[in-house]
Formats: sequence, C-alpha cells, structure tokens
Amino acid sequence: METTKLSAGMLQQAMKKVLDEMQKGVTGYKAKLHHGKQTLRQLMKHNTSVSNIEITHQNIRVFSATAKKYGIDFTLKKDTSGEIPRYLVFFKGRDADVIKAAFREFSAKNLQKEKKPSIKERLEQSRKECANQSKV
Repeated sequence: METTKLSAGMLQQAMKKVLDEMQKGVTGYKAKLHHGKQTLRQLMKHNTSVSNIEITHQNIRVFSATAKKYGIDFTLKKDTSGEIPRYLVFFKGRDADVIKAAFREFSAKNLQKEKKPSIKERLEQSRKECANQSKV
C-alpha cells in the first residue's frame, strides 16, 4: 500500500489484508467439500475410493431420506444403456459399514410398508364392517 498520509482507517484495512493473506498461506486453498447428495465430481473430490450399489426407481426417495439421516455422502446416477434404466448409488468406500446400517433400516421400512394394508384395503374393510353393523 502506498500513501503519503496513513490514516487509522487505511492502517486497519492494510492490517486486515495482511492477516487474510497470512491466513491463506497457513491453511492454503482448500476446496469446499460437499456433504449429502451431490454430483459424482464433488464426491470424487473427497479423495477416497468410491463404491456403488444398484437401487430401484421406487426406492430412491426413501433411500435419500435414510442416507441423510446417517450423514452419507452419495451420488445417484441413471444408467440408460439397457432397455430398463438402472439407478446406481455411488458412495465413499469407507462409508460401507454405514451404508449397511442404512440399508438395514431402509429394508425394515419397506417390509413394514408391504405388511401394512393400503388405505384402499382399510376403507373397503371399514365399509364391510359398517354394512354388517347396520344389518344387525
């Protein structure tokens, strides 16, 4: 900074710039790492190995909620090379144990949904019960 008169405000600005430069020199430039659902490029910036699993289209939303709960960094990719599109979930290799736990919970939720009767079935059952009660 060049100046003939150094005021308090100019000195403060100069000191801030010097401290910012010193801080950058110490920490260096680090790219911001994303977390949660992200692109494959952002996932690769984590500098870890990447694994993948296949998932169906119907389960993407439920899996995303479960992965968010467990704090998993993942990417969803649609593979359209075949007749039926496949969906692949890419995640960091070191998250394999966490993925197993998340999938256990994910499968338990799906089993509960399948066992639970649908709203239409429950309505039909209620109608039959009402009809039987009105006859009596």
